[in-house]
Amino acid sequence: MSDELVVRHCSPTLAGIKTGNLFSCSYRSRKRLVEELCRLNRRLVPKGLRALPLRMEGGRALIYLYRPHALEQDLADTRARAILEGMGYRPDGCAQCVVQLIRRLRGKGEFPHEIGLFLSYPPEDVLGFMENGACGHKCVGCWKVYGDEAAARSTFARYEACTRAYCRKWKQGASIEGLTVAG
Repeated sequence: MSDELVVRHCSPTLAGIKTGNLFSCSYRSRKRLVEELCRLNRRLVPKGLRALPLRMEGGRALIYLYRPHALEQDLADTRARAILEGMGYRPDGCAQCVVQLIRRLRGKGEFPHEIGLFLSYPPEDVLGFMENGACGHKCVGCWKVYGDEAAARSTFARYEACTRAYCRKWKQGASIEGLTVAG
């Protein structure tokens, strides 16, 4: 797992404008991937970020890079809490919610669409997706929008601009630590 992969897929989280990002990477050895994540965490935890493997199977891993403090705030939203409680979560703290999300991702049931709450998606859009079976949305960007289309489009543009700028800085020699805003 390269720093370039993290920058390419997680720039808004590194910049502090998004709570979390997901990305997939291949691995040959579970042990080696865990070691790589430990090294990444040693570099990013002092800046307020964490990287966790949500699922590892078939040589592919789903990695979650997030800001626990921001996640705590996102999940404190009354609409987010209601969605999580409806899905069987006990939203008493973000760590417990992340553990529950991991269990749901690793289980054999339906994909946990509430994952959007862990990625800074507006609760009304997460609920809209869940209630409408992914149909009837107003627009699509990083997620399907059912609520405030103008705000979502603005957010999508910010994320895209951030990713372009961070990838450019990365190619110019910036380190992942230098690109990461402390929070």
